Amino acid sequence: MRKVRYEEMLPYEVVKAREEKPVAYLPIGGIEWHGEHNPLGLDTVKAHELCIRAAQKGGGLVMPPLFWGESRKSHLLEYNYNVDNKVTDKMHLKPFTDDDYMGGISPEEEQAFYEHLLTHIYYELKSLGFRVIFVLCGHYPLKEHAVKTAQQFMEKNQEIKIYAGIEADPVRDIYPNGGDHAGKWETSIMATLRPELVDVSVLGDDMSVKPIGVYGEDPRCDDLKEFGQKVTQNIINRMVEITDNMLKELGLL
Repeated sequence: MRKVRYEEMLPYEVVKAREEKPVAYLPIGGIEWHGEHNPLGLDTVKAHELCIRAAQKGGGLVMPPLFWGESRKSHLLEYNYNVDNKVTDKMHLKPFTDDDYMGGISPEEEQAFYEHLLTHIYYELKSLGFRVIFVLCGHYPLKEHAVKTAQQFMEKNQEIKIYAGIEADPVRDIYPNGGDHAGKWETSIMATLRPELVDVSVLGDDMSVKPIGVYGEDPRCDDLKEFGQKVTQNIINRMVEITDNMLKELGLL
């Protein structure tokens, strides 16, 4: 498969790929509990891998993923949904407090920081010659910030098109209820993209015992692999379609 990761490419490779399709994929996410069976960086790894495959299929380049920056108080499962301290107990940590993640900074200040960071990245991508930006929000709460900053940026930079959404958005017509937290949806995608990072067997066979910190359909299902392959391919195809359509709107395709 051809190289598409911007940070790993030689200058002439970037120029060639960008001149063919001036599309930049920007995967954003976080680091958060996703059950005992998934990696803690699932959100960002998922978004990054989907972007890589979309770029390999349809052209464009993938920027380094953004793991950090979102509000840790308002959007962290270990903080907000640590039911009976089960998650922190599994991680051998004490329950988190405001001081652990805020340090005197308000959630509003953190939000402003994150939105400023995204806007800075958009301007950097513009300066690097890209005309279309696809922001894939692996961590769903980040969509609000990505959409807001994208709209504001495009108002000032009308020669740039930005799409921002979670991985389920491009395929809502196929999967109206797509998206979950470490359930069948996310686990199947991760098992397709990076199978070595997933181990559903650690959840055990007793279906009456609900996995800790998992919200959505139980990933212990017979069609996990088949479902994941289908969903993943549908998402990738739509990502390519979306970027192609934005290029057409700009008269570049």
